Amino acid sequence: MPDPGLLDRVARESGGRIIAYLAAGFRDLDLAEEAFAEACARAVPAWAQAEPRDPAAWLYATARRYALDMIRRRTVRERLAPDPPAPERSAEDRLVSDDALIPDERLKLIFVCCHPVVPPEARAALTLRLVCGLSVQEIARAFLVSEPALFQRLTRAKKKIAQAGVAFEAPGPEAWPERLSAVLSTLEVAYARAHGDAAGAGPHAGYAREMLDLTAVLVELLPDEPEGLGLAAMVRYAEARRPARLDETGAMVPLSEQDPALWRRPLIAEAERLLRRAADLERPGPRQLQAAIHAVWCGRRSLAEPPRWAAVLRLYDALLVWRDDAVVRLNRAVALAEVAGPEAALAQVEGLDPAGLTAFAPFHAVRADLLARLGRPGAAREAYDSALALDPGPAERLWLQRRRAALATD
Repeated sequence: MPDPGLLDRVARESGGRIIAYLAAGFRDLDLAEEAFAEACARAVPAWAQAEPRDPAAWLYATARRYALDMIRRRTVRERLAPDPPAPERSAEDRLVSDDALIPDERLKLIFVCCHPVVPPEARAALTLRLVCGLSVQEIARAFLVSEPALFQRLTRAKKKIAQAGVAFEAPGPEAWPERLSAVLSTLEVAYARAHGDAAGAGPHAGYAREMLDLTAVLVELLPDEPEGLGLAAMVRYAEARRPARLDETGAMVPLSEQDPALWRRPLIAEAERLLRRAADLERPGPRQLQAAIHAVWCGRRSLAEPPRWAAVLRLYDALLVWRDDAVVRLNRAVALAEVAGPEAALAQVEGLDPAGLTAFAPFHAVRADLLARLGRPGAAREAYDSALALDPGPAERLWLQRRRAALATD
């Protein structure tokens, strides 16, 4: 009996690597995307008849054949012919090998997407689309921009890469500084997509594990880059708390209500070492401050120990100096509500620029909570409805429904 979810799983888990290999071989991002999409389409009827022994390798081989056919039709095969594989290992061998999960072709493609010829505002978005497989809608929501504007950014970025003849290879260390910020931003957004799904049921949940691996590679490559260390620490702090993120019914548990006894202390210790290394370099930055906020939370040892809201608020104030955006201000409002009261926090939330926030579920959830605490259940109910209308993950949906149901009647 064919597994109906096989193609979806393999596409999520291996799609980024397959596109990376195709792009590296054919030097054409559009062709790589098109070939992978065609391979997935052909897999639907083929796998219904007989599942392949190695689904990822099947998709790669099918996409590669399609790309070669397209090149023949364009009569430019000689110019775009892929580099021959190393004699001792085929591309299929490398594709399914655990030792090439990220550090090889996927990391290479990240640096291609973050090349200086690509406009800064498009680098992270292009990487998230090609390497991580996020949809245009998901990326637009992450950056709080409209889908048409995001689509135009991606189109222009790919044209820039093609016109400039960008080499599809990882740059030397001398090129890291000009691309590093975009690389770190990309990994940060990709991890946020994975972490935002508490139940790990969404299509990008696997990136949480992969970001642990990739940030470890970056730290090894750049041991004296404090922002890389800060990002690696942040990911470890957040992943350490994963066992406490769901209750027995599968609903999301807010950070302030999680049982610290369930957190993974070895990961927290590793994060602390990374953050200390970053601090010793005396070059502060936003990712180090974000990690420091996580560190405050992970310093709790039991539910009996109250959250250190004042410390969290101070760190968010410091973060605003580096990154004054709507998401930071929204998170700051949560801490402000505990320190100065929900009325002060709601004033801050209501003062945010609404552009992009209407499609951002946490905005509606925070606003709903503040309205409920101020004795405005009708408005809170509407805000919860707005959050639920954005199709959150199952754990988040259950939590939102619960909070809405607990509201007092008007």
